[in-house]
Amino acid sequence: MKKFNFRKVLDGLTASSPSGSSGGGSGGGSGAGGGSVHPGGTAGAAGTPRDEIQETLTSDYFQICKTVRHGFPYLPTALAFDPVQKILAIGTRTGAIRILGRPGVDCYCQHESGAAVLQLQFLINEGALVSASADDALHLWNLRQKRPAILHSLKFNRERITYCHLPFQSKWLYVGTERGNTHIVNIESFILSGYVIMWNKAIELSTKTHPGPVVHLSDSPRDEGKLLIGYENGTVVLWDLRSKRADLRAYYDEAIHSVAWHHEGKQFMCSHSDGSLTLWNLKSPNRPFQTTIPHGKIQRDGKKPESCKPILKVEYKTCKSSEPFVIFSGGLSYDKACRRPSLTIMHGKAITVLEMDHPIVDFLTLCETPYPNEFQEPYAVVVLLEKDLIVVDLTQSNFPIFENPYPIDIHESPVTCTEYFADCPPDLIPVLYSVGAKHKKQGYSNKEWPISGGAWNLGAQTYPEIIITGHADGSVKFWDASAITLQMLYKLKTSKVFEKQKTGEGKATAEIVEEDPFAVQMMHWCPESRIFCVAGVSAYVIVYRFSKHEVNTEISSLEVRLQYEVEDIITPEPEIIPPFPDASSQLPSLKSLSGSTNTVACEGTMKDSIPCLSVKTRPVRMPPGYQADLVIQLVWVDGEPPQQITSLAVNSAYGLVAFGNCNGLAVVDFMQKTVLLSMGTLDLYGSSDPYQRQPRSPRKSKQFAAGLTELSDSPVSLELERCKSPTSDHVNGHCTSPTSQSCSSGKRLSSADVSKANRRGPGRPPFRKAQSAACMEISLPVTTEVIDDDHNMTLSSTSLYASHKYENRENSFSRSRSSSVSSIDRDSKEAITALYFMESFARKNDSAVSSCLWVGTGLGMVLILSLNLPASDDLRHSEPVMVSPSGTVLTLKGPVLTFACLDCMGTLTHPPYEVWRDPHSADDGEKTRKRKLVMHSPSSSQDMGDHQFAVICSEKQAKVFSLPSQTCLYVHNITETSFLLRADVVTLCNSVCLACFCANGHIMTLSLPSLRPLLDINYLPVTDMRIARTFCFTNEGQALYLSSPTEIQRLTYSQEMCDNLQDMLGDLFTPVETPEAQNRGFLKGLFGGSGQAFDREELFGEATAGKASRSLAQHIPGSGGIEGVRGAAGGVIGDLTRARIALDERGQKLGELDERTASMMASAEAFSKHAHEVMLKYKDKKWYQF
Repeated sequence: MKKFNFRKVLDGLTASSPSGSSGGGSGGGSGAGGGSVHPGGTAGAAGTPRDEIQETLTSDYFQICKTVRHGFPYLPTALAFDPVQKILAIGTRTGAIRILGRPGVDCYCQHESGAAVLQLQFLINEGALVSASADDALHLWNLRQKRPAILHSLKFNRERITYCHLPFQSKWLYVGTERGNTHIVNIESFILSGYVIMWNKAIELSTKTHPGPVVHLSDSPRDEGKLLIGYENGTVVLWDLRSKRADLRAYYDEAIHSVAWHHEGKQFMCSHSDGSLTLWNLKSPNRPFQTTIPHGKIQRDGKKPESCKPILKVEYKTCKSSEPFVIFSGGLSYDKACRRPSLTIMHGKAITVLEMDHPIVDFLTLCETPYPNEFQEPYAVVVLLEKDLIVVDLTQSNFPIFENPYPIDIHESPVTCTEYFADCPPDLIPVLYSVGAKHKKQGYSNKEWPISGGAWNLGAQTYPEIIITGHADGSVKFWDASAITLQMLYKLKTSKVFEKQKTGEGKATAEIVEEDPFAVQMMHWCPESRIFCVAGVSAYVIVYRFSKHEVNTEISSLEVRLQYEVEDIITPEPEIIPPFPDASSQLPSLKSLSGSTNTVACEGTMKDSIPCLSVKTRPVRMPPGYQADLVIQLVWVDGEPPQQITSLAVNSAYGLVAFGNCNGLAVVDFMQKTVLLSMGTLDLYGSSDPYQRQPRSPRKSKQFAAGLTELSDSPVSLELERCKSPTSDHVNGHCTSPTSQSCSSGKRLSSADVSKANRRGPGRPPFRKAQSAACMEISLPVTTEVIDDDHNMTLSSTSLYASHKYENRENSFSRSRSSSVSSIDRDSKEAITALYFMESFARKNDSAVSSCLWVGTGLGMVLILSLNLPASDDLRHSEPVMVSPSGTVLTLKGPVLTFACLDCMGTLTHPPYEVWRDPHSADDGEKTRKRKLVMHSPSSSQDMGDHQFAVICSEKQAKVFSLPSQTCLYVHNITETSFLLRADVVTLCNSVCLACFCANGHIMTLSLPSLRPLLDINYLPVTDMRIARTFCFTNEGQALYLSSPTEIQRLTYSQEMCDNLQDMLGDLFTPVETPEAQNRGFLKGLFGGSGQAFDREELFGEATAGKASRSLAQHIPGSGGIEGVRGAAGGVIGDLTRARIALDERGQKLGELDERTASMMASAEAFSKHAHEVMLKYKDKKWYQF
């Protein structure tokens, strides 16, 4: 893959606008990209339009940059909360940190090392965060900029970090290690103090065993000069920092997991590995004055209650007006193996157990005060689960949870496919929200969401954006994605049209997928007409219409046979197949290429003409929203399951839906509920087949071509197979399945070989679970046999791993995809990979556009089918629609991915659509029943122009054809060594371009129609199929993909959006005054507080404690200084806002200082006055008179 690093240089090369000669038209662009220009331009229709079209897009319009990440942090490990700023931080196993505030304030940052985050600590109300990672490094993050950056790092070399503690309003961080030592780090300079608490000094000299790693550190609420150290083996030490000795030592015979103080600093509580809680008093540390096993069964004979599971964390929070709260995770009895993970809340004598859906990672109690020495007044508990985040309201006795405003349930069922629509009709979002709001759950807390920090305002770009996600359980979610936020609008459950499968019924039914039979594989949405179409993993298509009214109706369904095989004829002469034989006589005679004698033998009766799932036959109540209009199912043929759907298109103006798989194409009229076409791909060519394929000789064994679910979780079998072999026709050009055996002249497979390859248990469906895009890694436990003609040997590709090396894999196949003829000789299956309804010129001599269906195949062939619709709309429901081949065949290199159409001025022409009307409207008059169509073609031919441009992109190249002449004006060979995963024609800055995502990680944009390269950036290597399958582009320079099984990453390729991004992001830090500490008497206010901070400085500073050993830890300056400030300085508005915030903050602090100074002066005056009075009173008295 050649890298394009062109910006203005490239524009200089192609500054001369395309001229009449094809060679000069895009020589600079395609030459730089390794492309070639087809020298077939004609002077008329092909030559003149290129002079008229002024392409406005240049490379200056493009830049790649990540915008925002939505969803639940993948594999969470740590949790922290700033009680003053009210923001929450979550660390993950992949080294990511997500910081959440009010809705719209959502920030993602990543440790470069990728090491897991062990612990997070906010510098409360300071706009900073400390993270401790598994590579034994501490990092200080600056949160006073919209994109946080690391200011300092400290890497420990000889010891492993196990626990950190930063006291409130302190600049000294305590760090506990695996060896049992405690180090102290200055937060401002990030330099290690010479003050160290060694484990052997902390424990008693008589103790012979090592106390284990430090599992807890906290200073006494009563005296900040006392540090409580908890060791894993059950030892707790209260260390006097001033005298450098242990004040107290407590021992318990069970391992400690956590420690929590009572706010008065006289008691502390420990949680242990036997499910017990111990309460200790500082006055009598010899033994705990209270030991309880909250979930342990009390023995009858008075013995100690039986042990339970470990209590991993405990928090002890006090209230002024009620009993204290003791909250802990774990500690359940061992005999309840089926019990789910739980959080226990003990309040007085009441014990409440809250069962969770997922294991608890961590929890935090949110309190009214940040000061540890005051009544805590807890009001909520944040519980971080492995796959969810919940907040429990402690102020109500039934402990309801808060309604979560973040989009963290994207992965509720694993995501299998995505679609992204920017700049869609503005009325859609409120309409979808109104139907979705009716299905919201009840029973949430009536209080405001407590994580309310940060500030967010609507950016300058406020066009409507909608993201649609398809899921493994058959659900489809519509999300409002406007202004880089994400909010759930509406959820559609596609599985509701089918009967539920009873357990144990699987073997008797025709299911081809063991689990997730309803997984959504492909989606097609027309926002203008609100027609929505879904293709499922069990080879079905559902057409939905949108209605605001509830309806009770039966679901219409159709069954389609879509299997194909060239007849087994011994003679080698080519058989002339009529282009479109009568469907009724043809279909019963069709046999499947993919046969398995196993299937027939072991299941007794051969399955034929039955669908995989059963559609509900009774009338179904359909709530407002999307309602199923028609279900189309592919059926089994001769004991073979239907192949999965590889392409899908729907058009509301024509009333047609088309879909294809590796056997052929089906076109269905969803208005008349009839099948118009069901045909093998080869028959679509008729006499126009450029390769004139010969029928095969009979074969003794049948091969089983599995669909896509065998490939773990790909919604399109070809997509996955492409990743297997970027250059092999055998995989890409045809629907080769993971279990199919290739048949070629190189080597014949005997029936014994086939039966071995296809051996399954009796009645066992041929597919494994259809997992999701989310859980997919490129590691496919399947074998694909590929025959090498030159060496007469079989290459077996057993699995692909994430460390893809496409160049090396290139050498493992002898033939490139361009050798189409030999590949066709090997296998005659040709998948339908792209479909597009359009008003276009179907034939060379057409003078006007007509309704067409463009069909792209896995061999790079493009066919145009003519659609003959009734002349008047009144006859649409009664007159038949005719589908016929136009005879037009265009060719590209590689499987076809996408189509688009430009008018003669180079403007994107949208397919025709029907304006939405409610199918169940109460006002059912003649006017409402009449369809209103928008054809996107002006009435007079001179306005329309006498030609148009067809843009076609395959996995390897892009071509622009002039129609009706069918002259190839421009060709650009996008990649030789890799292949495209996604290509979309999108609008940007009132112009149009082709955006491509390549398997080697490159994102490219090409101008239209000249196909000049505008952008080529090596953005992201495809490390797993999740990215490959979920990546999609949309208008206005936006794109997205699933970056982890639970998160959506959005990015932009628009320079304008990159420039404005800083203003669109939320602020994590807002100036908030730290609350005053309670009960600050005059003497305490005068002499306390600052004295403690000074005390620490004196104890831990270099002057007293000396320098730490250089070999112990290494200081690494962060990039957050200059670069962070530079990153935060994007946009004039951002600068002004930051300056204003800084001034406000400074003004507030000065105001606070003035008030405090005035208060101190008043106190000093009062003190002076009282002292003077006392002096006068006792002035003349002798000492013995007092």
